[in-house]
Amino acid sequence: MLIAVDIGNTNIVIGLFLGRVLKHEWRLATHVNRTTDEYGLTVRELIRGVDSARPTTAIISSVVPNLTPLFVDLLKKYFGITPQIVTHRSPLGLSIRYPKPEEIGADRLVNAAAAYEAYGGPLIIVDFGTATTFCAVSADGAYLGGVIAPGAGISADALTNRAAKLSKVEWVRPRGIIGRDTASSMQTGMIQGHACMVDGIVTLMQRELGTSGKVVATGGLAPLIAPAARCIDAVRPHLTLEGLALLAERGAASASRARTTEPAKKLGKTPLKRRRSTRKP
Repeated sequence: MLIAVDIGNTNIVIGLFLGRVLKHEWRLATHVNRTTDEYGLTVRELIRGVDSARPTTAIISSVVPNLTPLFVDLLKKYFGITPQIVTHRSPLGLSIRYPKPEEIGADRLVNAAAAYEAYGGPLIIVDFGTATTFCAVSADGAYLGGVIAPGAGISADALTNRAAKLSKVEWVRPRGIIGRDTASSMQTGMIQGHACMVDGIVTLMQRELGTSGKVVATGGLAPLIAPAARCIDAVRPHLTLEGLALLAERGAASASRARTTEPAKKLGKTPLKRRRSTRKP
């Protein structure tokens, strides 16, 4: 079984896979001050509670650098696994046309790899996370770049923190656009306003790309906001976890090929040593 870990700024999403099938998923709050044992005991008990089989492989995608080594240590200590870490050098199945590929968030690369595997290109991936990100992939599988905008959640938090008479409201899509009270007016702004921003950015991206392509949404708020956006063609709430399982499979296959071909290469390149003659002239 595979443990897939997606470390985000707001949540840490953990998926347990059998092959490429997601069997279980959990969300933990992201806290950079927690210890390896605090997270480790929680993760171990969550997995023990649903499956007696011991995980054998793991992969991590992280946009929180301080937590990456913590989860590497956690997986080694509690499961005896050395995980794969997603970078721009991982087997994404994509070329990267980006001046500084090391700056691309691992989650964005994972999403692009998973979406291209599922739909081909061209496509745009919209991830409703702490930030709302947009990634463009060409028809021939090149990661082109994208847009990073403030997420719906932090935008709503900023509104209630800065406006004295506005309190937090439930994330529910109202029936109409014109709110009849403060709560529904805020909900329209939070959900429909963000959806309109998504529609606008996707339209501009498509114009610049010169093609429409498929638009795929993912992230925690995707099931709520995506239906309010006109441009979204498909919603894949587990796209990042699916991408991690895909990359873990590709990474394992690459490692297996390397193990089987390396001895043969060494054998083929080993020169025969000539014996020195002991005869005297």
